Amino acid sequence: MLIRLTTKSILLTTVLTLAAGTATSLAAGGQDASAVARGQEVYAAQKCQICHAIAGKGSKANPLDGVGARLAAADLRRWITHPAEMTAKAQSTKKPPMPNKYATLPAADIDALVAYLQSLK
Repeated sequence: MLIRLTTKSILLTTVLTLAAGTATSLAAGGQDASAVARGQEVYAAQKCQICHAIAGKGSKANPLDGVGARLAAADLRRWITHPAEMTAKAQSTKKPPMPNKYATLPAADIDALVAYLQSLK
């Protein structure tokens, strides 16, 4: 009986430790591979490469290489959902400015796109 309780305690402690480690990793910027892959799909479907480039593919005027190292996830989300606000904040003079049409994307698509952009470090 004592061995069975000890084994259950060790198992429970291990599971909780792994869960906490996973949550910490994700909170620290670790990206879920499926979210990143979905974000790549959203990037392609929304034709973001017309204005932006990644790894030399797309418009070279607005490269996104390394954007995940330069901007926090919250800032990337604001660029997607509130581009006029972020243009003013960044004092960007790039033309044309980012359109305000992506805020209507489903939240899951925006989350995936942010995960993808965060992975570009």
